[in-house]
Amino acid sequence: MMARKSETKPAKGEKKADGTKKPGRFKQMIEVFKYTQEVDRTTMPWMIGALLAAVAVGVLVSWLVLNSPWYGIFMGLAVGLLVAMLILARKAERAAFSRIKGQPGAALAAMQSIRRGWDVADEPVQVDPRSQKMLFRASGRAGIAVVAEDSSSLSMKLLEKERRNIRRVLQHENVPIHQIVVGDGEGEVALHKLPTYMTRMKKTLTKDESAQVSKRLAALHRSIRQSVPKGVDPSRARPNRKAMRGR
Repeated sequence: MMARKSETKPAKGEKKADGTKKPGRFKQMIEVFKYTQEVDRTTMPWMIGALLAAVAVGVLVSWLVLNSPWYGIFMGLAVGLLVAMLILARKAERAAFSRIKGQPGAALAAMQSIRRGWDVADEPVQVDPRSQKMLFRASGRAGIAVVAEDSSSLSMKLLEKERRNIRRVLQHENVPIHQIVVGDGEGEVALHKLPTYMTRMKKTLTKDESAQVSKRLAALHRSIRQSVPKGVDPSRARPNRKAMRGR
């Protein structure tokens, strides 16, 4: 008798647990493009412009150097496609942030998109029980960043309260505390620009000093579940990740 196979490879287009098929990578890219183009109508013109410009430059350089345009066409297409994909990625990220803009926890989602350089707290560090206004905090070599999601007077009070709490823990430490307000007004940082803004902050601490600050802040961190209205979980105070991908 032939032995039964204990394992089988998943077939292409395998269905998920809910019975729907998993979209392929190319289909995902198409969906991202459609959603991004719907939000930002300049996406396609920028991508086409980048492709044509790269081909034109490639043909020109190839003609001047090799006296033949064909090599430049292929190189221009390759470079143009790469640049077009980079444009799509940047605009897709911005479109995703525009979708969650105004939702509680949107600032946290933006902060968590930073790949390195900041240690972002997973939960809000300050919450107002009635309005559910929240503050989020991160620490790194640039110091400590405390982020409010709007410029209301209540959010400003929470910022000042958190600043005092941090100073009590770091009494003798010369650690910069950056108070950031997310918004589109003067002196505020747009949601989609928040990761870049924080990444470009000047580094004033060494790696060891930054690690010590993180340990001090961990001691300051306390559970805020009792101060949140019943049914609200601060650990879930963040937008749905699927919403950011346009699904």
